[in-house]
Amino acid sequence: MVEARSRSAQGVAGRPRDRHIDAAVIAATLETLDETGYPGLSLEEVARRAGTSRPAIYRRWSGRAPLALAAIATRLDVPTPPDSGCTLCDIAESFQVFLAAYRTIRPDVLSALYADCATDPQLRARYVETVVEPSRRAVAHTLDRAIARGDLRADLDRELLLDIVGSLVHYRATFGRRHLSDAEAGQAVEALLRGAAVDYAALLAHSETLERQHESASGAPHAH
Repeated sequence: MVEARSRSAQGVAGRPRDRHIDAAVIAATLETLDETGYPGLSLEEVARRAGTSRPAIYRRWSGRAPLALAAIATRLDVPTPPDSGCTLCDIAESFQVFLAAYRTIRPDVLSALYADCATDPQLRARYVETVVEPSRRAVAHTLDRAIARGDLRADLDRELLLDIVGSLVHYRATFGRRHLSDAEAGQAVEALLRGAAVDYAALLAHSETLERQHESASGAPHAH
């Protein structure tokens, strides 16, 4: 009787998800997106590459947009930038940490995927959480520390600045032909901080001092 109830409970709950299949499907999805873009993504092709079946994918993801978002999320799950005590360095690093991951995704994939998600409120919200929010979170930690140190103005509109950062990165990737470059990211950081910093010149001087100290410690020649 106990054994029968156990088998019945297992039947109701279903078999545990095979994590190996999950990983294979995610890898196959990213591979397909890299090679053919979002228009070329199909559950049939992903199933073939992953060595599984279309129904097995549907049991995990309801369609290609949720599947693409799940795959992209694995690349955009970026770590929090370090707290070096240098506001200029840390905000620049916030950009670089996110952009390094962001550049692994073709811009045409993001624009086509957004078009597929735009008319569905749930998919649109998931797109924003997956693609846009990581950049905001990465920079938010740095801004909070900089405000606490007194490097940024106390009246700074934190959310507005985060919107500017997130929209800049996402706009270039979605509607431009290429991602934001390192040089452009640096220019954006400078433009933002000149308006947000209590004393931008002091931040720049502190950053340069730390760079010289690092180069001196490592024995590297100072770039002029």
